[in-house]
Amino acid sequence: MFFYSLAWIAVLVASAPWWLWKMATTGKYRKGLAERLGRVPTRLFSAGDRRPVIWIHAVSVGEVIAISRLVQDLRIQSPNHRVVVSTTTRTGQQIARGRFGASDVFYYPLDFASAIRPYLHQLQPQLFVLAETEFWPRMLHECRRAAIPVAVVNARISNRSYPRYLRLKVLWKRILAALSIALAQTEEDASRLRAIGVPSGQVKLGGNLKYDVRAGSSAEIVNSIRTALPANAKLLVCGSTLDGEEQLLLDAWPNLIAAQPELRMVLAPRHPERFAAVAALLDQRGMRWFRRSAWKVSETVNFEAGTILLLDSIGELAFVYSLATIAFVGGSLIPAGGHNPLEPAQFGIPIVVGPHFENFREIVEVLRQHEAIRVTEPAELASTLTNMLRDTQSSKAMGQHAKQVFDAEAGATARAIEALLALLPEKPA
Repeated sequence: MFFYSLAWIAVLVASAPWWLWKMATTGKYRKGLAERLGRVPTRLFSAGDRRPVIWIHAVSVGEVIAISRLVQDLRIQSPNHRVVVSTTTRTGQQIARGRFGASDVFYYPLDFASAIRPYLHQLQPQLFVLAETEFWPRMLHECRRAAIPVAVVNARISNRSYPRYLRLKVLWKRILAALSIALAQTEEDASRLRAIGVPSGQVKLGGNLKYDVRAGSSAEIVNSIRTALPANAKLLVCGSTLDGEEQLLLDAWPNLIAAQPELRMVLAPRHPERFAAVAALLDQRGMRWFRRSAWKVSETVNFEAGTILLLDSIGELAFVYSLATIAFVGGSLIPAGGHNPLEPAQFGIPIVVGPHFENFREIVEVLRQHEAIRVTEPAELASTLTNMLRDTQSSKAMGQHAKQVFDAEAGATARAIEALLALLPEKPA
């Protein structure tokens, strides 16, 4: 740990100019800086809740959404415990505070003893839970030192990170010995966890928590869009798009309108800091468009055919998917690993993704086996979407298959809660 901390300090010092520049120009990394450095926020104790704590860490938006049902059910099934959630990213923090309450949400500390120990001392968690695979050596070491059991839920090892773990297997084996249990998404993930050093007895097949997350279809924004759409309207919802994908979608837009004159688009960039850049792109292309942030949901908007709604908001996309005729899930036309196709699948919406989906490889492969998703190359995006808009019967069948897969794969949350409760003391302190 001593040499790890030295190396970590060296990395931070070397990259300090970049971090300072980003904090000065975007403010993205200023938010929550004191909490990251080990200052435990007073809001965690403002309500006087002194129940023993279960601490769950979810890095960003995807992980926060994945644990939503888990947190909800844990609070019901273990009412003598308080469940708190940490995140790393600002957008993850915003979603988590909205879902779990600001008094139970905070920024995850940097991986230094000086930042971690104040949280362990003041929260005194009886269980620390990691969502997916955010392995920080100092945190695992400090939990073992304080005799705090550590669990990993929804665990996965990506194709990109797996070789890096294997190269340092000798080191990781000692670090990962601190895990009490690791619930893998798939058999392949379980095999990889064992290969990188998690003790075999601690690895279990848990399934994917994302199959248990249900988004409602009666949110305020959904009702407002539904009111603004005529009965014959078609809606293409393009969610979690990254730089380079909006350009491809806008290139395809004229052909899509020609194939389906009643088509509208909802365009939802993944990162809030890109909202302005995408708005500028829409202006440059001469598109008819309007902003979600400029639309008061209480007012009536004429969402005309051929118009694009820029969804420059956080936390609404999962609900808006329920209105889609077709859903495109971004992060997949460029090599970024993709985003969660289950968000539209739960509503029975036909789904299109690009070829880069390795972050959700198991989900996409299951959907492909059941003819419930279409994978397309960037050059074929326009023709794929056009054909799906024209062949409505086939598209509807694809959406129905997607919902069937979504419903059939549920159950990971119940398995995770059973495993987590088994790690808690029989009587809370």
